[in-house]
Amino acid sequence: MTTLKPLHHYAHMSHPATDNPVLLINADAPLRELHACLAERLNAVLKYLDLIACTSFRNYAEHDINTVTNIARIMEQDVSDVFRVIEQRGFDSSEPS
Repeated sequence: MTTLKPLHHYAHMSHPATDNPVLLINADAPLRELHACLAERLNAVLKYLDLIACTSFRNYAEHDINTVTNIARIMEQDVSDVFRVIEQRGFDSSEPS
């Protein structure tokens, strides 16, 4: 019989497309690494949106616009989820003992 180890130090990422969490965030990761993860995703989505803002969609399909916005939404949701973990750690450590 296989027993699953508890994942107390992992936080669930948001998954609007599924009922069960698939990706997890290591809530015990060093803050510098969590910040690096955030910075990478946030910078990527900002560059992506800058590129899209400068692009002309003369012959676009509605599907193209939905794809572009969905990519940005997924990246921003990742950022939001990691921010939630960092904020929770900050709030937990600032509470009096």
